[in-house]
Amino acid sequence: MKSEELFEKAVQFIPGGVNSPVRAFGSVGEIPRFIKKAKGAYVYDVDHNKYLDYVGSWGPMILGHNRPEILESVIKASESGLSFGAATAREVEMAEFICENIPSIEMVRMVNSGTEAVMSAIRVARGYTGKDKIIKFEGCYHGHCDAMLVKAGSGVMTSGVPDSAGVPVGCAQDTLTGVYNDLASVQRLMEENEGSVAALILEPVGANMGLVPPKEGFLQGVRALCDKHNVILIFDEVISGFRLGFTGAQGFYQVVPDLTTYGKIIGAGMPVGAYGGKKEIMEMVAPLGNVYQAGTLSGNPIAMAAGLTQLKLLHKRPQIYKRLEELGEKLFGGIQKILQECEVPCTVNFIGSLGCLFFTEEIVVDYTTAKNSDTKLFSEFFKYMLGHKIYLAPSQFEAMFISYAHSEKDVDKTLDCIHKYFK
Repeated sequence: MKSEELFEKAVQFIPGGVNSPVRAFGSVGEIPRFIKKAKGAYVYDVDHNKYLDYVGSWGPMILGHNRPEILESVIKASESGLSFGAATAREVEMAEFICENIPSIEMVRMVNSGTEAVMSAIRVARGYTGKDKIIKFEGCYHGHCDAMLVKAGSGVMTSGVPDSAGVPVGCAQDTLTGVYNDLASVQRLMEENEGSVAALILEPVGANMGLVPPKEGFLQGVRALCDKHNVILIFDEVISGFRLGFTGAQGFYQVVPDLTTYGKIIGAGMPVGAYGGKKEIMEMVAPLGNVYQAGTLSGNPIAMAAGLTQLKLLHKRPQIYKRLEELGEKLFGGIQKILQECEVPCTVNFIGSLGCLFFTEEIVVDYTTAKNSDTKLFSEFFKYMLGHKIYLAPSQFEAMFISYAHSEKDVDKTLDCIHKYFK
């Protein structure tokens, strides 16, 4: 059955024909490609098309698809059973490994997704501080829990829905929204709500409104303001964690958060997440403390096996990150040169192996400047690239992800295609 036929069937039984809005191709005038398999830097659809992949399951496939060591660990672990709903040695090993190698994390709790990690971290911060209000930033996406669907990024930006129906006013009334890269907006919110802000959460590198790095001093300024006003600082490293170096954005920028959330990269793409941080805060979590959070599948043995294998490979081989930075400079720096040569009014933001081409001549530093991008022009670009077997996220407001499996030849092919499009 082909992608078109599968989509026609899917819309009858699945809302919009997809199980996550970011998989929808409606905003680019296409139907989703139904993927059959993946290997290395490539994905293959049911129509036997082979695409060079810059989505990487939205980031976690940092080593490439179907890495042999990871596949072997999953097969071996599954032979003992898929789920126990009970404690296992492997989840203890995962927790120990993270705590020993991420300086800001003294205790960690496994969950099943980035959304669940964020939801839990916010609850813990509120329980620890006894305060209710949360500060987030326009364009930063922290999953689909009610309190975070306020001027969120990712699929919410793509669909043009500023908030979500079904979220009661009461769930979001304690969510305050700042402007990313604008310290004055943070200071104003904290002063206006003195004594009632439990936590500030942000993506240390904005990766759900396209790719928007922090301005120099922004993260350090946020840390200082949180200290001054006794506010818990939460870094959402679902995208940046273990990608911008092993210690993520907090290591890259040398800013220590109080709590950190992770997503599926710690499961090598399998359904998993985690939140962790200072011991005194994490000790609030049940059964030790009175902040309740639970999950039958948390610490699933198969996900732990896959994740440990990937994290240990990344930790053991720092040259992987050097290679990713080189490929990032080659690809995104190459795109910048093409735009200059062809005199195209577009902007490229990138850091390491993450980047984004914005169809706007403005410098993109926050949600507002990202939203000024021409999504119709992006749609035409996307369709051209897809037609030339290069698989990008079907949204102007998603990042491109490079994996260790990408080669210089792959990057050259991509740049050649982009050059021909703009020329």
